[in-house]
Amino acid sequence: MLSPDIIGQLARQLYDARKSRTQLRHFSKQHPQMTIEDGYAIQREWVKLELADGRRIRGRKIGLTSRAMQLSSQIDEPDYAPLMDDMFFEPGGDIPFERFIAPRVEVELAFILGKPLKGPNVSVFDVLFATDYVTPAIEIIDSRIEQFDRDTRMMRKVFDTISDFAANAGIVLGGRPVRPLDVDLRWVGALLHKNGVVEETGLAAGVLNHPANGVAWLANKIASYGEQLQAGDVVLAGSFTRPTPAVKGDTFHADYGPLGSVAFRFG
Repeated sequence: MLSPDIIGQLARQLYDARKSRTQLRHFSKQHPQMTIEDGYAIQREWVKLELADGRRIRGRKIGLTSRAMQLSSQIDEPDYAPLMDDMFFEPGGDIPFERFIAPRVEVELAFILGKPLKGPNVSVFDVLFATDYVTPAIEIIDSRIEQFDRDTRMMRKVFDTISDFAANAGIVLGGRPVRPLDVDLRWVGALLHKNGVVEETGLAAGVLNHPANGVAWLANKIASYGEQLQAGDVVLAGSFTRPTPAVKGDTFHADYGPLGSVAFRFG
């Protein structure tokens, strides 16, 4: 475990990097003894800095939910991070590209909770009955810590990603909200268009076989820290497409079929 002083220093570096849009070197290279718990400790300290600025937590995101992503990151479970209020953007308009460093886009479902969820032992059925509605979403991920080291080209470790708010940077909600029992969420599919060309397709079953499984995992995971999901929380359940890179001027349109669509442009 890293010392509290080092954890605080690394959290401050991430806080500053998000504001200055300047990428950091891998924490795991500087501190080879770093663990997953260190990553979450840094994340929590960073949240404190954001809250001190008047920011508010509006929910959580779950990442690394696909088997392929877990294998590539050499872990056997997802990760998570908070959704801060200034990460939410309206659909159908321009999102300032200058807010990000190296943005990429993912397609997922968002669960809007009507009741709190407190672990342990939260099940998929608990999640479905606690959810007010599910809606299409696009997550914008970013890298305050370099994805690939600038010298060695080595990919960052999962500890780095967890520290870095699990790469979260933006959320766009849209489409047609549905009650969680009104559709088979496993078979919700989407086409992700970038500048009019289909870049990715996927089914929500790619998220742990059912996207509600991710929400249940999260409620149980954070229970060990004395935390719970609250009524009104927005929970991004995990991407079911690969990240698609973006540059300024790119237009994205996620078509969820019967559930409508979400679109925006990086302006």
